[in-house]
Amino acid sequence: MNDEKLQATFNQQAASAYDSQWARLAPFRDGLHLLVAAVLAELPVDARILCVGAGTGAEILSLAEKFPGWHFTAVEPSAPMLDVFRRKAQEQGIASRCTFHEGYLDSLPQGEPFDAATSLLVSHFILQPDERVGFFGGIRQRLRPDGILINSDLTSDTEAPHYGGLLEVWMRTMAGADLSQEKQEQMRAAYRRDVAILAPEKIARIIVSGGFDTPVQFYQCGLIHGWFARAA
Repeated sequence: MNDEKLQATFNQQAASAYDSQWARLAPFRDGLHLLVAAVLAELPVDARILCVGAGTGAEILSLAEKFPGWHFTAVEPSAPMLDVFRRKAQEQGIASRCTFHEGYLDSLPQGEPFDAATSLLVSHFILQPDERVGFFGGIRQRLRPDGILINSDLTSDTEAPHYGGLLEVWMRTMAGADLSQEKQEQMRAAYRRDVAILAPEKIARIIVSGGFDTPVQFYQCGLIHGWFARAA
């Protein structure tokens, strides 16, 4: 999916209702955020965190509560999604610790390197492997030499015999978000057309090619896998 199509997709999702729509699936998010905080707990008390594809800021809001000295840069191409996060940051009292960048990583002004970066459910929208490598390479260039990447994506071996059964269970789970049958069918079509669902070992190789050490898988829930890796 190209940048313009990706941005249009999220602009059309009615950002103001995005969080409420997926509230019933919050255990997925909460479990991931719990482990992300554990992975990053070793960082300095004044760490700087880059969040690529920040959406409505869920991971930032979670981390900001646990680590009151950290500062965050949210990179998000969808203006409506970023506006929702800005409002939430003001309500939670963390706006002074946040930089809000509407756009993509390549348009973010250069500055002091970050201690860590998150990319949660973002890179699977990049269909071409070389562009996906470049995406992680761009994140690597923004990190300190020992910086940490946290990445999660929809991941599975779609050629494996078990994939059909796993996908069916996943779609039943998605139905819990009050998705209509039409929306579920659209999601199935998007998984075939607009999302690069690759086997976990392929994602690991792409992350390594982007300039990181061998990633450690620390999370799995349905199709969602999560890894952390240090800058190589």
